[in-house]
Amino acid sequence: MSIPDYTVRPSIARHGRFVAAIVIDSIGTGVFVPVSMLYFLATTPLTLVQVGAALTTAGLLALPAGPLVGGLVDRYGAKPVLQAANLAQALGFAGYLVVDQTWQIAICAWLNSAGRAVSFSCYGATVTALAAPGQRERWFGLLGSVRNLGYALGGLLSAVAVSFGTHGVYAGIVIVNALSYVTAFVLMRAVPNVRPEAGQDAAGGWVHVLRDRRYLSLVAHQLCFAISLFALNIAIPVYAVDVLGLPSWTAGMVFTLNTLMVGFGQGIVLGWLSGRIRSRVLVAGHACFAAGYLLFLAADHVAALALAVGVVLLGAGSYTFGEILGGPITSTVAAESAPDALRGRYLALNQLAVTVAGAVAPAALSGLLSTGAAAIWLTLVGVSVLGATLATTIGRVVPAAQSRIGGV
Repeated sequence: MSIPDYTVRPSIARHGRFVAAIVIDSIGTGVFVPVSMLYFLATTPLTLVQVGAALTTAGLLALPAGPLVGGLVDRYGAKPVLQAANLAQALGFAGYLVVDQTWQIAICAWLNSAGRAVSFSCYGATVTALAAPGQRERWFGLLGSVRNLGYALGGLLSAVAVSFGTHGVYAGIVIVNALSYVTAFVLMRAVPNVRPEAGQDAAGGWVHVLRDRRYLSLVAHQLCFAISLFALNIAIPVYAVDVLGLPSWTAGMVFTLNTLMVGFGQGIVLGWLSGRIRSRVLVAGHACFAAGYLLFLAADHVAALALAVGVVLLGAGSYTFGEILGGPITSTVAAESAPDALRGRYLALNQLAVTVAGAVAPAALSGLLSTGAAAIWLTLVGVSVLGATLATTIGRVVPAAQSRIGGV
């Protein structure tokens, strides 16, 4: 039995500005990310290697940002920290308009990377505060769908803009991004700042968080899930086009299929899953990931071009079901498993797993892909098996993972 729409719509109506801020943020990100390297190559005298080094350095330096602000979220609430992150990213993008040296790009990119890490660390705490128990999977699912569609729309806009290829167009993309974060800052002013009640015990701080073995198993599961998520951008398109020799539009079809399934199907699937035990759905999500990886491997043994394209798209569909099943539930379990007084620190640790996966995935997946189809897809099957095992474990020891979707 699905969760009735009226259980979610009233809270969305009350917090429409928060949803609008997520939409604006995602569209802005979707516009810039696909053309980030092209932007710096077109507007600075730097080489591809220099730009790549600057962005990598910025990403690595931003790793501690999320955990460092966890205590601030617990003390002051998520709203002011999230607004500060919006301003940092607005400043970072404004700086892109004047940079022409490697160190300058690194500083501005660090502001953006750190701001993004902080935003995602605050995101779960904000949703948990705004959504009542039983609605949180739907909220995380809704915002995930909105973010996914925003990325897609932003990517489409960037493709149109880059077709002109002028310096002014590139500058316009950056200005729009900077303004999007300023707009998000303003919209967030209307979002209530929920803080732990006076007298709640925050004793122990990070020591308490790091000693919570049950939550550490949840963070390990998040790491496995995140590694699979990064396969979509890093491994799947390169494998389809460069390794299998399929037409270049195959990669576009994979992204389109993923975007449409997540954007329009996530809410429907969550309705169907109402009443299911969360940990079992997580196991099913990893099984879908693994099935997708095996289909990608099978495509390497298909001679007919049309059939190979079909197998890849079938694998992408199975992979996307894994994302749909696991995404909202992983976020909900992570948020509800954290005590109110330390939720900022707990969710910052959980987000660190995603950030680490994002830092490691490009080199790891590229290296495996260069070794061969069996190396990368069987390794990712192994990651999925480990993720399913961890999901089973947290289903035994984490109360939030033992609960049913929708609180029914």
